[in-house]
Amino acid sequence: TRYSSNPCFVLVSHAVAGTVAFVSQIPFQVMEAEGFKDQGNAFYVKKDYSEAFNYYTKAIDACPKNASYYGNRAATLMMLCRFREALVDSQRAVRLDDCFMKGHLREGKCHLSLGNAMAASRCFQKVLELEPSNSQAQQEVVLEYERMAELDFEKRDFRKVVYSMDKALGLASTCHRFKILKAECLALLGRYLEAQSVASDILRMDSTNGDALYVRGLCLYYEDCIDKAVQFFVQALRMAPDHEKSRLACRNAKALKAKKEEGNKVFKNSNFEAAYRLYSEALAIDPNNIKTNAKLYCNRGTVGAKLNKPDQAIEDCTSAIKLDDTYIKAYLRRAQCYMDIEQYEEAVRDYEKVYQTEKTKEHKHLLKTAQLELKKSKRKDYYKVLGVGKNATEDEIKKAYRKRALMHHPDRHSAATPEVQKEEEKKFKEMGEAFTVLSDPKKKTRYDCGHDLEEDSNNMGGQHLQVPGHFWGEWP
Repeated sequence: TRYSSNPCFVLVSHAVAGTVAFVSQIPFQVMEAEGFKDQGNAFYVKKDYSEAFNYYTKAIDACPKNASYYGNRAATLMMLCRFREALVDSQRAVRLDDCFMKGHLREGKCHLSLGNAMAASRCFQKVLELEPSNSQAQQEVVLEYERMAELDFEKRDFRKVVYSMDKALGLASTCHRFKILKAECLALLGRYLEAQSVASDILRMDSTNGDALYVRGLCLYYEDCIDKAVQFFVQALRMAPDHEKSRLACRNAKALKAKKEEGNKVFKNSNFEAAYRLYSEALAIDPNNIKTNAKLYCNRGTVGAKLNKPDQAIEDCTSAIKLDDTYIKAYLRRAQCYMDIEQYEEAVRDYEKVYQTEKTKEHKHLLKTAQLELKKSKRKDYYKVLGVGKNATEDEIKKAYRKRALMHHPDRHSAATPEVQKEEEKKFKEMGEAFTVLSDPKKKTRYDCGHDLEEDSNNMGGQHLQVPGHFWGEWP
């Protein structure tokens, strides 16, 4: 009965009667293989892994269908740090016997040693399917999730850390260390309510837990409640004076508040260069503080606008929006900058976003104004045609018209090529249109307000194409 489960012995039951020599040979091979295995075990106990390997190999040669022999040799190869060979033997073992738990365990450990964490996890999960209470597999799985979490934390891949800790807590539900790491990463992901819930659960059981106090403070700090956050960091340091994360967070929180307040103060005093420098210094303190940094970027954008650096201001407002896409003030500031540099389509887009979020009369007015400026920007710019600014006086408009009319009058280009004559005539007509509108106060007002002037032009019978006065006579 010793060999009833041995694959080498099963062949005996199928032997044909009368083949005594063959039948007697099979049990001998089994016995020989078992003897080699026993000798291998003895050398393994003595830590003579090379000899153990040799005898386990002899056992396999004698009986190559026995899963445990491959499992034993895999264990020996692992002790010899020959993990790739050990992995091959472990995989052979579980292919022969899918319920061979030691084989799955060893395969998992080999995968770990070779850096294949996901494959290792699958092996350990297989063991737990076969035997849910297998403590060794549970421990290996938990340790692997912990190791993965540490690596992902270093990479700042906090979502993966939360995933690993959830898996680990499924097997070690009371582990405060795992809960704290999960809560910290939830805070770093901006999931403050979830993080506070985990930390509060721990504090209900242990009100002196410095890690949990730190996480509570971290959530408040990232929600821009800096004074309250500092209180939790200080309390955490009282409970655990060596809590380095609380010390660093407390220092950052105080520095951030001080720099921001100093920047606000000099801004109110119109010292914009100093304000820009202080906001920049504040932004360098903690890149993880999304909400506070969004405000700092927006503040710096306001300073940039005051310094007449619209592109820089737009860039800062965009940075604020990337950190907090619900930050209305940043959209409004950026939209105004776009208006200042006549990028009306971008301004309209920002004002539309604002109005969709907060449908106030003020926001509606800003949107309508931007839409009007966009409409005006797409028609012919009569001010540019005459080369004057939008605030030009009547005299400046007349002088500009006279100068350009002399330059582009068809009579002046009578000897030019047909192409040049056509182009100069076109410019001359445009100047006539521009002067007709801008020299008439009512038409100019309607033009400046963005009203449709095409209809008026069509009803003028082409008069706006004429040169006011007589070209070679009196000038306006």
